[in-house]
Amino acid sequence: MAKIGLIRCEKNETRCPLTGCLNCLENGVQGFVGHDGTSLVGVFTCRCPGEGLVNMAKILKSKGADTIHFCTCTFAHREGGKWVEGEGFCDHVDDILAQVSREAQIPCVKGTAHLPEGYRPQVFK
Repeated sequence: MAKIGLIRCEKNETRCPLTGCLNCLENGVQGFVGHDGTSLVGVFTCRCPGEGLVNMAKILKSKGADTIHFCTCTFAHREGGKWVEGEGFCDHVDDILAQVSREAQIPCVKGTAHLPEGYRPQVFK
């Protein structure tokens, strides 16, 4: 069973209670496909410009996380009732995921719920 840590964006924390992300995690769908069962270890909120994220990832790892997922809103936006890749809340999310995975030595996945059509979650190792 995969033990998942979630990292969300501060720009969405007062609008989104993570309902879609948590439902997808529980059901192993969308960004969580490929895991053989999932359980949530914990959630952190990224504060711009991403300072402290490596430490947060290390804390999640120390609590048992073997993978960290970054919420879809970091790299995609809602348009016309569906999610579209680009113009998410973070303009340097790929750099952040690469740094966190490298320095905390834990796989980071770009995507949770509401994946844009045709998008396959990118894994940073």
